[in-house]
Amino acid sequence: MFEKKQPEWRIDLGLGTSVRSVYPGDNRYRVMAGPSVSIRYRDRFFLSTGEGLGADIVDTRHVQIGVALGYSLGRQESSDEFHLRGLGNIPVSPSALIFANYVVSKNFPLVLRAAARRDLGGTDGWTGTFSAYMPLPGSSKRFYWFAGPTMTVGDARYMQSWFGVTPAQAARSPYGVYNAHAGLKSYGAGITAVWFLQKHWFLNVDAAVEELVNSAGHSPITQRPANAAVDATVSYQF
Repeated sequence: MFEKKQPEWRIDLGLGTSVRSVYPGDNRYRVMAGPSVSIRYRDRFFLSTGEGLGADIVDTRHVQIGVALGYSLGRQESSDEFHLRGLGNIPVSPSALIFANYVVSKNFPLVLRAAARRDLGGTDGWTGTFSAYMPLPGSSKRFYWFAGPTMTVGDARYMQSWFGVTPAQAARSPYGVYNAHAGLKSYGAGITAVWFLQKHWFLNVDAAVEELVNSAGHSPITQRPANAAVDATVSYQF
């Protein structure tokens, strides 16, 4: 945000792998792998596997506001037939995102971020994420890392879809009726590290932990409130 001249195009192509819980609150983990794509034009328009398709509509030295169209992977009953039996699927769906970043200063690069996401299908619900992060000591042009806390809230529709049990679901599953309420879903922290192995090749590693709380943490569907995730990607930057 403080660089005066941005490259016209920045393209990163790579392969990545991810280890995370089968669904939020599950006690089992799965490994996924696939391509990683990040394309940015003048650091204003972007298309990536992580952020979706979007644009920064406000971009100043301290404030960045943007919108994006992404996706939600949902939850498949078949992914854990023992714990999810009778609950049905949460379908894969597109999602709309609006986000805002605020950086304190170049000398104190603490970034505050707020994002609101609406699933356009699937849960048809809203979530809001609030986080902060800043570079850690030891960062340089070839290696940099940053970390910070995060928290997520959800509306009643989102929370009920993921953590509630309706009367119809209770009749088909081993769970009783459970009403999940809107509010704080989770809090946690994450860390990201990037190593430029050569001029164009770099390794990106992300690690995060999350603790489900309130309706999400007490849900009968939740087997383990604490979840972790680790992603690693090797990419080539054009």
